[in-house]
Amino acid sequence: MRPFASRLQAPSGFRGKSMKLSVNQRVVDAGDFSSQCTLLEFLRALGLTGSKEGCAEGECGACAVAMVRPRGTGSELRVVNSCLVLLPMVAGQEIYTAEGLASAGTLSQPQRAIAEMGGSQCGYCTPGFAVSLFAEYHRPGRTGACGVDAMGGNLCRCTGYRPLRDAALSLGIPAADDRMQQRLRAPAPQVEALSMPGFERPVSLAECLAFLQLCPEATLVAGATDLGVEANLRGRRFPQLLSLEGIPVLRVFRDAEHEVEIGAALTLSEVEALWVDAPPIAGEWLSLFASPLIRNRATLGGNLATASPVGDGAPLLLALDARVNLASAVGRRTVPLAEFFVDYRKTVLQTGELIVSVTIPKPFARYAAFFKVAKRSLDDISTVAAAFAISTDPRGVVEHCRIAFGGVAATPVRVPAAENALAGRLWDATGVSAAQRAIAATLRPLDDHRGSAAYRMAMAQSLVEKFWWQTRQAEAA
Repeated sequence: MRPFASRLQAPSGFRGKSMKLSVNQRVVDAGDFSSQCTLLEFLRALGLTGSKEGCAEGECGACAVAMVRPRGTGSELRVVNSCLVLLPMVAGQEIYTAEGLASAGTLSQPQRAIAEMGGSQCGYCTPGFAVSLFAEYHRPGRTGACGVDAMGGNLCRCTGYRPLRDAALSLGIPAADDRMQQRLRAPAPQVEALSMPGFERPVSLAECLAFLQLCPEATLVAGATDLGVEANLRGRRFPQLLSLEGIPVLRVFRDAEHEVEIGAALTLSEVEALWVDAPPIAGEWLSLFASPLIRNRATLGGNLATASPVGDGAPLLLALDARVNLASAVGRRTVPLAEFFVDYRKTVLQTGELIVSVTIPKPFARYAAFFKVAKRSLDDISTVAAAFAISTDPRGVVEHCRIAFGGVAATPVRVPAAENALAGRLWDATGVSAAQRAIAATLRPLDDHRGSAAYRMAMAQSLVEKFWWQTRQAEAA
């Protein structure tokens, strides 16, 4: 049996209670499985061993599967790491594994392209690449060749990336009568209420808060991209999980005249698709946030609630003066994000309270940028993350300034001393130097295996200068 086989079996007396899902167009009963079982474990128990465990933390893509998700009046395929999805989270949902891509014994076009281009080396990673390319091939509205970036988050240990890239670029547009094209013109399954031992998924905020009041020790979960790692690599178990995926008010997106509101349970991929008028800094941030597979599950609320000092969402939102909207059974309140983090992995959230949404005020700063320093340029944890926002008057005098960092302290931080050093003075080399001196005087960077304190300090200061050079280039353009 696999190492985590002990968490496969459900408590007695639960068999078949709403725990059904569609796998490769076949409805299967998951009533015998525990709420702590992952989707990957379940699929392998079904004999669908194309999905493999490579890293158990969402880094390699060997476990990738495609989920049918809503898109307008139709659907789309979103690829996720099945090792990070707990089985109850996909109750009632529709899943496709590598075994389900072919039709009537005939390989799908993406599979055929990978085979013909020599894109399968040892084969361990091939199913994940095939699933990701299959989803990209069938992406609604796609024109031209398949995007190579869609295979991000899949790791090839045999360094066979060039033939995989060739396979993606060789693919055109699928035929209108293609089996999957026809499926995606129909709606996706809805996320419905589910109650089972150890797992509760309400479909209204009132139900959610009422349950949380009765069971304050419950662990809130949305995408599980962090919780899944805790379970897989650290052996943590969660006696009672409260899922937020089915609550509509947590999935709101509102782009109004004076502010943007983003629901806490929207995935980052959904935020990217909905925020069509986002400032460039948001695109810079999203492209550097983990991989497409993680962004298809990770939520903005989860990224903030975990209070990780290296979470990339916080520096961006701090620079944009974001506020978090909180709710509990006793009422609602709004807290500036700059006051939300109080210590390592700790926030102002009280027992029974959750994040409903994040609000970002408008207008946005004239210049803003997000930078990420890591050992890998993509899909890596930040050594230093930085976000800057600045507005100047016609003379070049700073009227508004925000400087925020992640990865340099126990919490994500703003540096008011550096902001004050720039306020009311020219945005020039002298102003940059003043901000750098303020950073040196007030920032006390971490010193760990990702980077020394001296390195982090040097990076924090140099990124301010890099931002200044970018603004100069923008003015000259």
